[in-house]
Amino acid sequence: MKPGILVTRAMFPEVLERLRETFDVIDNQADIEYPPEALAERLQGRVGLLSNAADTINAELISRVPTLRAVCNMAVGYNNFDLAAMTRAGILATNTPDILTETTADFGWALLMAAARRVSESERWLRSGQWKRWTYDMFLGAEVYGSTLGILGMGRIGQALARRASGFSMRVIYHNRSRLSPEVEQDTRATYVSKEDLLKEADHLVLVLPYSKESHHAIGAAELAQMKPTATLVNLARGGIVDDAALAQALADKRIFAAGLDVYEGEPKVHPALLDAEHVALTPHIASATLGTRLGMANLAADNLIAALGFGPRAGQPPNLLNPDALTQRASS
Repeated sequence: MKPGILVTRAMFPEVLERLRETFDVIDNQADIEYPPEALAERLQGRVGLLSNAADTINAELISRVPTLRAVCNMAVGYNNFDLAAMTRAGILATNTPDILTETTADFGWALLMAAARRVSESERWLRSGQWKRWTYDMFLGAEVYGSTLGILGMGRIGQALARRASGFSMRVIYHNRSRLSPEVEQDTRATYVSKEDLLKEADHLVLVLPYSKESHHAIGAAELAQMKPTATLVNLARGGIVDDAALAQALADKRIFAAGLDVYEGEPKVHPALLDAEHVALTPHIASATLGTRLGMANLAADNLIAALGFGPRAGQPPNLLNPDALTQRASS
């Protein structure tokens, strides 16, 4: 009898077929969002879960599903996991890093350019039938070439963003919890600065730091007030890193020039004032949304789940294990 797993959201059919070779799979091709109670019910008797970033895996859920042995996120972020509780229970947790780095960096540039050059705003204006003639001051945007790119959070994606900046002859500055090695700084042509200097000097500020209690509202009213009135802000990271209400007010007051946002507090809900803002480009959390990348993420999550549950060439050692101490806990239980 095959061990049972749950896939919480709609999935590529070919990935489900891979999983069915090894597991008894409950899928969700109807793409219904499971609230905590429904998720716990569907996990009864299951040993594995292929989740996404919207699925909360906490101590309460774990206590209700004693059979659970592995939870594999189809996402880089894992702030939906209570890692400590999972480790205590011997549940292996994984994510899908690296595979979406370049695609997300590409999209960061798309949002930066859209915000700086007022692409979304001008398209809305055109579609509404307002374009009657050309004028010299129609949708004047912010310069990108030769400007200063600021990056808050200089991990894999931040470094990929920085490498692309050389094509625009940009000065690159960054702030991170820890400074990068001289070799990486040279490769990315990036200079480490304080957060205060980053805010003051960046013409285009891109956020790619992970979400945590410490990074909640890392950009709020006080930080926005330190930015140039000509600056743009791009959030590729997670909702909650930016105080969306404060950002909407800063845009309305013209304290910054424009914003490009792919993530939001409380998404899929978006702050109404952001929907009404003019100088803003809004997208629905699609930075990793290319066919190759999303399929790669799904297959990597499947690889992790297969290995975490003791199958395949990496049996017991999933490639992207977040809590190796869970292996020790599992062995001793």
